[in-house]
Amino acid sequence: MSLSSILLARLQFAFTVGFHILWPAYSIGIAALIAFLNALWLKTNRPVYQRLMHFWQKLFALGFAMGVVTGLVLSYEIGTNWGGFARATGAVTGPLFTFEVLTAFFLEAGFLGIALLGENRVGRGWHFFATLMVSVGTLMSALWILAANSWMQTPAGVVRDAAGVFHVTDWWAAIFNPSFPYRFMHMVCACLITGGLIVAGVSALQLRQRPEPEEAKVGLSLALWLLLFLTPLQLVLGDMHGLNTREHQPVKLAAIEGRWDTGRSVPLTLFAWPDVQNEVNRFAVEVPHLGSLILTHQWNGEVRGLKEVRPEDRPFVPIVFFAFRIMVASGLTMVALAFTGAWLRFRGRLYHTAWFRLALIAGAPLGWIAILAGWVVTEAGRQPYVVYGMLRTADANSTISPVANLATLLLFMLVYAGLFFGFLWYWLRIVLSPPSAPSPIPLAGTRTATVPASLPGGSS
Repeated sequence: MSLSSILLARLQFAFTVGFHILWPAYSIGIAALIAFLNALWLKTNRPVYQRLMHFWQKLFALGFAMGVVTGLVLSYEIGTNWGGFARATGAVTGPLFTFEVLTAFFLEAGFLGIALLGENRVGRGWHFFATLMVSVGTLMSALWILAANSWMQTPAGVVRDAAGVFHVTDWWAAIFNPSFPYRFMHMVCACLITGGLIVAGVSALQLRQRPEPEEAKVGLSLALWLLLFLTPLQLVLGDMHGLNTREHQPVKLAAIEGRWDTGRSVPLTLFAWPDVQNEVNRFAVEVPHLGSLILTHQWNGEVRGLKEVRPEDRPFVPIVFFAFRIMVASGLTMVALAFTGAWLRFRGRLYHTAWFRLALIAGAPLGWIAILAGWVVTEAGRQPYVVYGMLRTADANSTISPVANLATLLLFMLVYAGLFFGFLWYWLRIVLSPPSAPSPIPLAGTRTATVPASLPGGSS
């Protein structure tokens, strides 16, 4: 099997799963917002919360449909391009993916129709329950997928037989493996921040078009309160995740930091150009001692270097190194936006500062950028293994010609580009349209045969 075949298979899977991950992240954040808006409407009876809920239901349905369509490809891709992985890990990952379908997907699918179309049929209380269950379903989906991915990062609760096949000996240990709690909290927080940024960006765009709509002001206010709480929390969760990575995946951490030699009181490398061939960093900009303090919480803490393992057992350092810095830069920008919003709110200028509206519009994709960069760090940093320290990527690949891999990669890129522009066209049509009038509000627990005047579009 040639290296080019493996590389093309990796690029194809990276593209398809990277495109797919955008939509679950979007769905988790927006589903939580819809449930929260529904709770506010149920408690306060303010029509603005109902109108906002209707508006974001339409946008959620579009993202949910994109997630379903792009997710179907991945299971087939594992079977065709990664037969070695499917054969070796099927007894572990297969049940985890099945649990995701049996719990999360059925929960979402079962209540999605009620959440989108059943408001005037089941009553306000049951409708709120349906939106809550859809939100819980998105979180359950993240739980099982991240359990499987975390097991690949920090495998536990398994044995491997003479044929190289993994068998589960302890499901609790396999699911709640050492990195799972940190990865799950970090990812869910990232998804909620992503949703908050999109809501803030859309609200800012609407305020720029029409200065006085109540929906845009309420949406912007809620999103910025959310970001003010979650963005600092994400820094704490990221630090906890980093400490876990240092303990269980020290080579990945060394690649993240561009640390070639093991040492104490190591500096924090803000920027450098990792020279893989000569095992040094070029043009390094460093802060003395700060690396040990951040990575170990000790001034003189030891950080292991890449030279402790053979070159063939290291990830490709530059992509991990730069992807991590893109993620951190995006995260710090989000923190700055959240605290700038708090300052403008205190000064009474939140809704009338033009440059801040532009900053929020430009910053709306930052959550997606940070998630993609973090995913690259996670996956590329695990190389050359698909199951860390146990199953190498070269042994997980199928014997497929480079031509076939390249052709399907180009086909996926073409189809997904069409999907994305179609989504963006319809999404912008909804975003730029005036808010719809509120539909009749049935009393809690009552039923009505009235069909909503405006049905959410794009449902799957």
